[in-house]
Amino acid sequence: MAADGEQRNGDAAAAAPAIHFWGEHPATEAEYYAAHGAEGESSYFTTPDDAGARRLFTRAWRPCAPARPKALVFMVHGYGNDISWTFQSTAVFLARSGFACFAADLPGHGRSHGLRAFVPDLGAAVADLLAFFRVVRAREEHAGLPCFLFGESMGGAICLLIHLRTRPEEWAGAVLVAPMCRISDRIRPPWPLPEILTFVARFAPTAAIVPTADLIEKSVKVPAKRVIAARNPVRYNGRPRLGTVVELLRATDELANRLGEITIPFLVVHGSADEVTDPEVSRALYEAAASKDKTIKIYDGMLHSLLFGEPDENIERVRGDILAWLNERCTPPAASSWQRDITVE
Repeated sequence: MAADGEQRNGDAAAAAPAIHFWGEHPATEAEYYAAHGAEGESSYFTTPDDAGARRLFTRAWRPCAPARPKALVFMVHGYGNDISWTFQSTAVFLARSGFACFAADLPGHGRSHGLRAFVPDLGAAVADLLAFFRVVRAREEHAGLPCFLFGESMGGAICLLIHLRTRPEEWAGAVLVAPMCRISDRIRPPWPLPEILTFVARFAPTAAIVPTADLIEKSVKVPAKRVIAARNPVRYNGRPRLGTVVELLRATDELANRLGEITIPFLVVHGSADEVTDPEVSRALYEAAASKDKTIKIYDGMLHSLLFGEPDENIERVRGDILAWLNERCTPPAASSWQRDITVE
């Protein structure tokens, strides 16, 4: 049972009022989706884990019937975030553009079960997401459709971990939005603090005591959008838990050592002014990856929240680049037309 003040996500979501990031109108999600040329639904997925099944809250967004999607996009949110607030805006955009999108709240996040923002094992989270993604992909109506990964921040790191744990042919590509694929040296805790955190986490892994800056302030450029982000009823706003921090350090160190093993086609987009994840780490990913088809776009002056927190014209620019990249790879062209591309805009 959760300790006082540590209400578990499933219970918190059940008591939360029905509010939406877009405001009071449209009154329902179905009306919002229809107004934006999409359809959607939500459900729970129980993971097939012999050691103790977990329930993940999931969502799907599709083009309006009877249109058949051109591809499937499997989306992963970032630390402390969820799939039911502003994350939906990108999924709805992709759905109305012809893609079927699927996502799950990570364990301990959003409406999924577990202690809030406690992620002691990213490997287990990867296995949970893969189980859900593969069930979706196996549906008869999805036969033959290309499958893409899409991850924001920590979700970008999880997408790369999924790629490294699966067969290359499972994925047509990956879109990585300000990915946390390695902790930057300028924000990584200095030695010996990581070793101290690791030691203390053995005894108090759930302790929420690691100091951190206001992520909304650092991520979201437009002041009015900071207010919207802060209204998310299931966002985790507390200090990071020791076990989560130690696991993120471990997992990103693993990724940093395996960048040369990455072969998936990918697009990485990053703001040059991002202070949450380092654009130089994305450059390192681009340079080290063995992928023959890889593109990086660095947007001058943009912050971490590229797909919500920027002025609308900036969001449309990033969305347009993502959509063009996906569309080009739905029907793979001749290998000679794929380009390795780096752009600063």
